[in-house]
Amino acid sequence: MTKREAATILNKKKCMVRTPVGELELVEDGKGICSLTFGASSKTQDIPEEKTELLLEAERQLAEYFAGERKVFDLPLSLHGTEFQMRDWKALLAIPYGETKSYGEIARIIGCPEGSRAVGMANRNNPVAIIVPCHRVIGADGSLTGYAGKNKALDIKEYLLRLEGVKIR
Repeated sequence: MTKREAATILNKKKCMVRTPVGELELVEDGKGICSLTFGASSKTQDIPEEKTELLLEAERQLAEYFAGERKVFDLPLSLHGTEFQMRDWKALLAIPYGETKSYGEIARIIGCPEGSRAVGMANRNNPVAIIVPCHRVIGADGSLTGYAGKNKALDIKEYLLRLEGVKIR
């Protein structure tokens, strides 16, 4: 492990959260939530488990979301990616609760009209699932496609969209 990796890990804390879609692993880096994954990630095995104030707040907001009481997350995020990924994730954050956009629509919004596949890849690399709502992106024909949650990915996507009141084809 390099000194930089060690310093980065020292600032990070993680916790597991039980939800209707299974256990989620939340990670924060002292600046914001930097990861929300479905189940424990092998990438975070060296990060200490500690329920910081921010992780407790994220856990509370997720519980409210799953109870149908929260439509917008109000958490600091610490996202790191390419310029394209950052534009994509920003566009995802602008999709309102209960609404969807197609991969092509997101591509046009971020200035890359032929980039629907690239949007799919950026969504796949979204480090903060649910909070950065990649589940709100669907196929041009309204079908559920490409969700990167580990197990039963499209079932999770469908569950989240139904929770938000989206009519599924």
